[in-house]
Amino acid sequence: MIHNVNTQIEEVCGVELPIGETLHIWKNRITPVKAQRDNGKRISIVTGIHGDELEGQYICYEVIRRIKEHPECLTGTVDIYPAMNPLGIDSVTRGIPGFDLDMNRVFPGSEHGTMTEYIAHQIIQDLSGADLCVDIHASNIYLTEIPQIRINKLHKEKLLPLAEQMNVDFIWIHGASTVLEATLAYSLNSTGTPTLVVEAGVGMRITKQYCRQLADGLFHTMQMLGIWQSETEPVRKPYIAETDESVIFFNAPRSGIFIPVANHWQKLEKGQMVGQIVDSLRGEVLAEVVTPESGILFTIREYPVVDEGSLIGRLLVTA
Repeated sequence: MIHNVNTQIEEVCGVELPIGETLHIWKNRITPVKAQRDNGKRISIVTGIHGDELEGQYICYEVIRRIKEHPECLTGTVDIYPAMNPLGIDSVTRGIPGFDLDMNRVFPGSEHGTMTEYIAHQIIQDLSGADLCVDIHASNIYLTEIPQIRINKLHKEKLLPLAEQMNVDFIWIHGASTVLEATLAYSLNSTGTPTLVVEAGVGMRITKQYCRQLADGLFHTMQMLGIWQSETEPVRKPYIAETDESVIFFNAPRSGIFIPVANHWQKLEKGQMVGQIVDSLRGEVLAEVVTPESGILFTIREYPVVDEGSLIGRLLVTA
């Protein structure tokens, strides 16, 4: 018997622009063809809030592709939102172009506010009530991040069991003092819709290895929620950092060109070299960047030009 799924492209929001065009935000809603196979569960996969973060584009594609390959396994609703900031994606701009505004700082928005506040309000309304929302981000163009989930302590009890199913390498639990209340995740979590913030890869690029790892984690989580009825790939057990002392930042001691020698997600000893800062005019090594403590390198500088004080990496202290 050949099975199929219902896929319906729906408008989340549409607003008129000053240039006589309309800004549309779309989602792809995927449901089982047979109503009796739909148990009412729903997962929402969100990406593209920052226009220079493109890893989520491949993840969205991969999730849809796998569902279409085995539609008989779908037993709930999967909502895919690949481009929450379509103007930013089209112009390779982190924020909303023309407004100089980070879209992830205007939630929950307002029905009667500015254009951006109205868009944020409509997005929140559409996502609210999902059994799980996964907000996928990449890093910026300067840093590469290992697949990780970031949780604030306010929602740890609810979110940590879900995060452990997502096949990430690392879960970073932030203190309440670092919580940004105007983000999508905070707005949804504070109103009862569980939302995980995933970060992986680097800005303006697609790292297929990381994207496939996260797609595996999404299907494992969908299986746990009862949305997917099939065997899934086993997930890795993540490291969990629950205190600020578990994560150490280190920075460039000089300006120049950073040449890494350590590998991403490599366990390093205290004082081990991460890379060198060189002078490309004189052919000299200006400084060696070494680890301040022993740990695993989960963030590393991707963009080679550095100023004194530029972030080079982050270590997860495991000892």
